[in-house]
Amino acid sequence: MLFRLFLLFSLVMLVELVLLVQIAEATSTTTTIVLVLATGVIGVWLARWQGWQTVRRIQRDLSEGKLPGDALLDGLMILIAGALLLTPGVLTDVVGFALLVPVTRRGIKRGMRRRLSARLHMRGFRGPWRRSGEADPPFEHDKVIDARLIDSEKEPPQS
Repeated sequence: MLFRLFLLFSLVMLVELVLLVQIAEATSTTTTIVLVLATGVIGVWLARWQGWQTVRRIQRDLSEGKLPGDALLDGLMILIAGALLLTPGVLTDVVGFALLVPVTRRGIKRGMRRRLSARLHMRGFRGPWRRSGEADPPFEHDKVIDARLIDSEKEPPQS
């Protein structure tokens, strides 16, 4: 796992370096530096603005007695977007800006839920995140047991 992360970061940084050199050759070094600085400043400002909106949404959900799961996922993705936008480069900026777009985040959250749900269902767990009216998935080992508890000290059993 650690090796994969190292490989991923190394590959991303190599691609970023190649892209920045190509942009500098096509335009100029000054233009490339201004582009990197501008995307960083604009991206961090957008991430901060959306982060505050998300914090307010979390506070509103908590004050209404709701779990802020959706808003927490938004907050996590906005935090990742901010980190990517602070990283100098074109590829990380594109991914960072994509994470700041609510429509893109919605699609990513849907995919994350689907993937998490599939992993948990494989282990036999049925989570509360299903939409209302959605049926439980069938399990071969599900059995219904009809039982009645009788406390013998309080009342005699009835036949």
